[in-house]
Amino acid sequence: MKKTAATLLLLILLHVVSAGQQVNGVPDTKQIMADAYAKAQREKKSVFVMFHASWCTWCQKMDASMKDPACSTFFDQQFVMVHLVVDEAKDKKQLETPGAADMRKQYGGEGQGIPYWLMFDRNGKLISDSKLHTAADKNDFGENVGCPASAAEVDFFIGALKKCTLLSAEQESAIRERFRKNEVQ
Repeated sequence: MKKTAATLLLLILLHVVSAGQQVNGVPDTKQIMADAYAKAQREKKSVFVMFHASWCTWCQKMDASMKDPACSTFFDQQFVMVHLVVDEAKDKKQLETPGAADMRKQYGGEGQGIPYWLMFDRNGKLISDSKLHTAADKNDFGENVGCPASAAEVDFFIGALKKCTLLSAEQESAIRERFRKNEVQ
């Protein structure tokens, strides 16, 4: 009887602990990020976080660019990729990642639009965000590049990648070429 009671207590405790990590079956941001940093440590990678929504065309372009065969090997080898859902339509709010909006706000992305991305080292230190700052204005909070497309945006993105990865000239060229295809004509 004592063994059954102890097992039941253990199951209840496990349920309570896991309930804090999920809302409506969706893992929360803290747990997702803890898992990402643990994986990044094991695999000696950086962490790329993208805030996105199902309706966001530019988010889809960003994903398609990073998954393109010309670029995917680089991103797979260098990053643990994390997608956090924010800003969903009213009928899809259940898809949002609990805590993602708070994290985006914490890192200056509130009101910046999506996709909004962050790059962290494997220890959780922010290396870059998707805000392009003007060098001339020290008070400039920056404007979200989102999915890089213009020459200036792609240059900025490649500069951010170089801050936390080893990027060969060949990889840089492939990324530049693929992301430039996103520019609206």
